[in-house]
Amino acid sequence: MFFISLLACFLFSCGGEEEVEPPTPPTPTVITPSNLSLAISITGLDNNHPYGDGSGQIQCTASATDAVNYEFRFGTGDIVESSVGTANYTYTQEGEHPYTVQVLAFSSTGHYISASEQLTIYVNQPDVIFYDEFDTDGPISADNWFHQTVLPDGGSWFNGEIQHYTDKQDNSYVSEGTLKIVAKKETYTDQGVTKEYTSARLNSKFAFTYGRVEIRAKLPQGGGTWPAIWMLGKNISENGAYWQTQGYGNTSWPQCGEIDIMEHWGDNQGYVKSSIHTPSSFGGTINGGGQAIPTVSSEFHVYSMDWTADKMVFAVDGVEHYTYQPSVKNSDTWPFNSDQYLLLNIAVEPDIDPALSEVVMEIDYIRVYQD
Repeated sequence: MFFISLLACFLFSCGGEEEVEPPTPPTPTVITPSNLSLAISITGLDNNHPYGDGSGQIQCTASATDAVNYEFRFGTGDIVESSVGTANYTYTQEGEHPYTVQVLAFSSTGHYISASEQLTIYVNQPDVIFYDEFDTDGPISADNWFHQTVLPDGGSWFNGEIQHYTDKQDNSYVSEGTLKIVAKKETYTDQGVTKEYTSARLNSKFAFTYGRVEIRAKLPQGGGTWPAIWMLGKNISENGAYWQTQGYGNTSWPQCGEIDIMEHWGDNQGYVKSSIHTPSSFGGTINGGGQAIPTVSSEFHVYSMDWTADKMVFAVDGVEHYTYQPSVKNSDTWPFNSDQYLLLNIAVEPDIDPALSEVVMEIDYIRVYQD
């Protein structure tokens, strides 16, 4: 009996606990983004930008409902993460490149949806067909430049200018990495004519048809100064011009065509202009445009011209201000299907500020590209 009682105590009255099943965990919240959109644009070089250094950017913008982070994947395998839904991808390549751009939009729970777009980038690495970096101190390069000094008939330069152009090193030289063209107040006699100002007018010994010109320059300041970076037809008949001395001069101005990449008048400080002179419009031509550059005389800026068989586009630091694209192209409107050469000069106008004793145009580099 004692054994039975002890067993009963063990089974029923000795503190045993009944097993309880654990609670079922809650189902995790799932948030899946929706309404994903992807916008892509290309800047820099593509099929619409044939000249440059071969680089550019793919700019991507994505948006999705309930997304907190985005991951952009480019065809090269590069991944760019962004919490704001934008990404920039820089490329530097040559040739034709197909790209697939994919974006993944992630929710706060890590779930995602994706979208992709295919695009093709055309990148042409253009040839630099002419350049001068002005990195050797001293006289200008005789291989690249010619001093035009011969006075036109009548003993005076055009537009009433009052300077002598000289080949003196005082008026044009290279120092500290830039070309200096200097207009000076000084009495100077040349070709039997005495003038009170000297300057320099440089002709390039290189001529070309179509391409991109880039010139980084800082301009002089002062009323009556007139610096210019421009071009004339290689065939111009102009006594003392370089290509005339080489036997190419058979066409008068403006039939040869003139392209003014940059002109700046000290009487209109801070405004640069580009103009086209042709038989249909010359002198005070209607073909031109410009823009205000307040730091034109205190900082360097890049003046550019893109010249194709269809049009010419002028810009400063990449900001375009004039396009010449006549609807009818003939010898009157478009004498620009043959070689032109570069000119650099500072002209002195009759109303120059008498207090100015010397002004300088500095040029950091000149580069001509051709596709």
